[in-house]
Amino acid sequence: MSNAGRTDWFLFTIAAGMALFGSVMVYSASAMMALKETQDQTDLTYFYKQFGFTLAGIVVMVAVSRLDYHILENKYVVYGLLAATVILLLTVLGFPAINGAKRWIRIAGFSFQPSEIAKVTLPVFLAYFLTKRENELADLKRTVVPCLAILAAFGLLVFREPDLGTAIVLCAIFTIVFFSAGAKITHLAPVAAGLVMLGIGALVFAPWRLRRIVAFIDPCDPENAADTGYQVCQSLYAIGSGGVLGAGFANGQQKLFYLPYPYSDFIFSVVGEELGLIGTLAVIVAFGLLLWRGARAAIQAPDRFGNLLGIGLVTGIVVQALFNISVVTSILPAKGIPLPFISYGGSSILVTMFAVGLLLGISRVGAGERRRTDKEPIVHRRKGRSKEKRAMSARA
Repeated sequence: MSNAGRTDWFLFTIAAGMALFGSVMVYSASAMMALKETQDQTDLTYFYKQFGFTLAGIVVMVAVSRLDYHILENKYVVYGLLAATVILLLTVLGFPAINGAKRWIRIAGFSFQPSEIAKVTLPVFLAYFLTKRENELADLKRTVVPCLAILAAFGLLVFREPDLGTAIVLCAIFTIVFFSAGAKITHLAPVAAGLVMLGIGALVFAPWRLRRIVAFIDPCDPENAADTGYQVCQSLYAIGSGGVLGAGFANGQQKLFYLPYPYSDFIFSVVGEELGLIGTLAVIVAFGLLLWRGARAAIQAPDRFGNLLGIGLVTGIVVQALFNISVVTSILPAKGIPLPFISYGGSSILVTMFAVGLLLGISRVGAGERRRTDKEPIVHRRKGRSKEKRAMSARA
């Protein structure tokens, strides 16, 4: 990467800062839970694990940011990633269910969630494939169908776990990247309509999901609060009791066996109760800044592949964050999905930091390309523009 520019330290700081903040909040949210689960654990058990994964994630982020992201623009790498992801998503279905879902591969005390890899593999494939089919985006057979086939393979396997939240994130990545590649609304409308119909079918033919929709209307109704709406109702109690300034770090009450799994999907509720409105707004602003810097890196990428890859990666992170926060605050029906950087989970933090590392790499190459262009002699630039004009005239 001889043309690489400077690292986007602003983006780096946001990602590392949120991950470290997440480790601290995991400690607060899990201390009492860890003591209750087994006698072998201490109040620091979950914190040690999350902090270790966070440090490993930061190392991964730095290492990936130093690589040339163009190594992913290789058919053997792309299709190898696709094959590996599908195999892992199939393999996870053979493992015992945990809390009613088969989402983790557990070997020798180590667990991994394959659906996290799909959030990176899908943008890599779409960026590669749509770059190759730049002038054939509307071609149903050569472009649209192959992309939909990969989305369907990932989405159906993830949905089978079941994990509807991640399946929705994958659909969002597909839609945003395809639109960014130049597809028209008229091309995406039938695809979007089909995805919506599949989503409605997933709700109608699954009674427990339908009950969640009903509970979403009034989660704290006495009947809902004791059953389907229990988690969301307790979440709202936590956020509401935090007020503006919060009860103070580690002083939250809802996490004490009222709010289920406060260190994972509902950790934003703990932030709201203990750090108040200021804390929750700080988290939202941090994700907004991440979106800004990630989108900036993608837009300023020196090539189409980097542009689409960056858009897909930042979409996956931000859409998942919006989804989690919306569920926790009862803007959307309850669905288990972690809050990136902050929720407990080793595979989640490692894959998310890997994605940010790719964004940093795209930013570095883009900055290096701009620096090289700025140093290029004016005469050479004029010659280059003349060649571009003659090429455009010839095409016209």
